[in-house]
Amino acid sequence: MKRGLLPAQAMLPPELDGRSANILREIVEEYMASGEPVGSRTLSRRLGQPLSPATIRNVMVSLTEAGLLFSPHTSAGRLPTEKGLRLFVDGLLQFGALSEDEQKVIGHSLEARGRSLQDTLTEASSLLAGMSDAAGLVVAPKGEGGIKHIEFVALGGHRALVVLVGADGHVENRVIEIPSGTPPSALVEAANYLNARAMGASLPDLRQRVGAEMGENRTVLNSLTAEVVESGLAIWNTERGESGGTLIVRGQSRLLADVDGQERLVAIQTLFDRLEAQETMLRLLELVESSEGVRIFIGAESGLFGATGMSVVMAPARNEANRIVGAIGVIGPTRINYGRVVPVVDYTARILGELLG
Repeated sequence: MKRGLLPAQAMLPPELDGRSANILREIVEEYMASGEPVGSRTLSRRLGQPLSPATIRNVMVSLTEAGLLFSPHTSAGRLPTEKGLRLFVDGLLQFGALSEDEQKVIGHSLEARGRSLQDTLTEASSLLAGMSDAAGLVVAPKGEGGIKHIEFVALGGHRALVVLVGADGHVENRVIEIPSGTPPSALVEAANYLNARAMGASLPDLRQRVGAEMGENRTVLNSLTAEVVESGLAIWNTERGESGGTLIVRGQSRLLADVDGQERLVAIQTLFDRLEAQETMLRLLELVESSEGVRIFIGAESGLFGATGMSVVMAPARNEANRIVGAIGVIGPTRINYGRVVPVVDYTARILGELLG
């Protein structure tokens, strides 16, 4: 989706005249603000036009027959359907712009020096959640970049910290279990052994090299050092290399704000379960692969979250070479403030792309 303000009649069907479009816009905006059905009297006050409630009701009936509104239960008010929301987003919505102060907050929050890649992604997700009042999503594909340095740091007891520094400067840490009585010299030897064989190799390549050497018993490592090496590579293999990437979600509790009734609770639980699935992360990346900017998926349009009644706003994070290095977005109820969320996601994606490039 392109940035800026969409023309008021850009994608409206020919049968939707100006008055109907204005009434639909007012219904959607009131719904996004209150979450409640909107009646003709409320619309009459909002419109500020000499239209009687009876005239407004007739237009609402026409919009309902067109599949753009529906009446929940026996209420006299109307709510927008997913089709009505899509029409609003594509043709009637005015997108705001971030202030210079907001841009500085995003930039400063993500550019903190010395932070690991995981911490940067987590900060981005939390930032999105706070600025959108919804849940923030950040997806980073599997890291296959070169390795600059590996280090083992004793933590006491049976644990050690594995520090991996990528060729791009990103730092990641993992805690591993080590054999009892492992001396500090064994940790130094293990790091030296791996660094001598890394030389800018990716993790899969390094694992293959080390595995081949150990399989052919061509190493000069003693048993304790060899076990540290294997443990260090194994933790990255299970948590980084084979996972296919990282999906970080923050602000999930915000999705429960408007939940009432057992049916909605079950739907939200289904959403949480799907967010934890590896397939979801891969599909989120696929959804933005062909996009140059922000994409909005209303309700079931994404094909990911079924009838949970949630919308997803996603954008690719691209580096200087225009290669996708991740995706960021927001997930929230279909009545989230799209005009606010879209510029937040757009700008944050561009900053994150520069940092991960």
